[in-house]
Amino acid sequence: MLRSTFTPILTAFPSKAKKPRNYSNTIITAITKTPQPVRQNASMENMLLQQHTPTSAYVHLPFCRKRCHYCDFPIVALGSSSPYGDDDPRIINYIDFLCREIKATSIPSDYKSPLETVFFGGGTPSLVPPRLVSLVMETLDAKFGVCSDAEISIEMDPGTFDAKKLKDLMKLGVNRVSLGVQAFQEELLRSCGRAHGVQEIHEAIDIVGSCNVENWSVDLISSLPHQKPHMWEQSLSLTIQAKPTHVSVYDLQVEQDTKFASLYTAGEFPLPSENQAADFYRTASEMLRDAGYEHYEISSYCKSGYQCKHNYTYWINKPFYAFGLGSASYLNGLRFSRPRKLKDYMGYVQNLENGLVNCSQDSKVDAQDIAMDVVMLSLRTARGLDLKSFGKAFGSSTILSLCEVYKPHIESGHVVCLDEQRREISPEEFSSLLSEGNKINEVLAYIRLSDPDGFLLSNELISLAFNVLAP
Repeated sequence: MLRSTFTPILTAFPSKAKKPRNYSNTIITAITKTPQPVRQNASMENMLLQQHTPTSAYVHLPFCRKRCHYCDFPIVALGSSSPYGDDDPRIINYIDFLCREIKATSIPSDYKSPLETVFFGGGTPSLVPPRLVSLVMETLDAKFGVCSDAEISIEMDPGTFDAKKLKDLMKLGVNRVSLGVQAFQEELLRSCGRAHGVQEIHEAIDIVGSCNVENWSVDLISSLPHQKPHMWEQSLSLTIQAKPTHVSVYDLQVEQDTKFASLYTAGEFPLPSENQAADFYRTASEMLRDAGYEHYEISSYCKSGYQCKHNYTYWINKPFYAFGLGSASYLNGLRFSRPRKLKDYMGYVQNLENGLVNCSQDSKVDAQDIAMDVVMLSLRTARGLDLKSFGKAFGSSTILSLCEVYKPHIESGHVVCLDEQRREISPEEFSSLLSEGNKINEVLAYIRLSDPDGFLLSNELISLAFNVLAP
């Protein structure tokens, strides 16, 4: 299923960092000064050392009934009906290799923290029988330990589970469900190749409610072919009526080598224009916030206290384990990707067991890469970039350069400045502080993108920061 527009748990990081599309024809203001490049220093090394123990694990369960027309994720299509029932040898064999990978993973002796979040993504993880999910959970617990109050999420598609399956998963510790709805219109579901219909969506929502799942999310996609504003508003309204604690809203990306790529061109009919896509984003932000959802990340909304703890691991650039086909872990400041093809993945697991895999790829942590990750991920969130900790890690001169390049966008309202109490600093006050040099480092504590217009320009605004960090 289509998950976050930023997907660090899959292979292509950061090229899959798909922020909402650019909707502005504004010419980017040139940087008048050549900033000093970011250099590795003791503070940055200490920051990595302090966060070196992962407490999250992503587990990729790649099975789907069929491939959706927009999907470029590593999946295994099982077909609409399997003659094997719960004993599909393709699933059983994959789970065996997955557990072997977890067992063979090398853990430094000082990695002592148990897992606080586990996320089963896919694919359609709800196609995997609970007894096989149980094997994975047991393997994770034996290897790392799992906290008794850990957030354990699983992606589920309508039509792939009943109340018994969901209750069996809950007995294993699953306490968060991400429901892949995508749209509430039959014609839109058919146009993007979804395997479920609207009736199955309503049945799935009823099942989640009858099983008393407290923490659950609905996924929606905007900018689908032939999608009209009233359709999008209807999908949002029906989602709000269902009362999930979390909603994820994704802008369709037309990926190479997908069926959509052979049929459509982004921004051209029957896909919405970029202006129409921007209006979809604004509509979602307005309707969901009016309904009491906090817009805490570019694509994510939640009721108070229901942020996805696992995904927030990504946004604050904390390390995490990853297991399974096409997944990418982030350990000691380095990202390591597993093969996307099943045969290659199985060979990788065998090599891992034989000690032939170097997950560090003989790479050295690069300060510029870390700095760019921190900026890109932080500016996706409502909290924004913590300038105090960023300046300690990468230098106060970097903060001044960022402030200078963002000045016109602060004046236009696309970038917002905050002090340590998160009081908003006006553009006039910002200009005064900037003219006093180091004064701005004393007062300014955070910068974030405005909602929704700043988020809509996130590609451009983050690119400006990259030009500062790596001139």
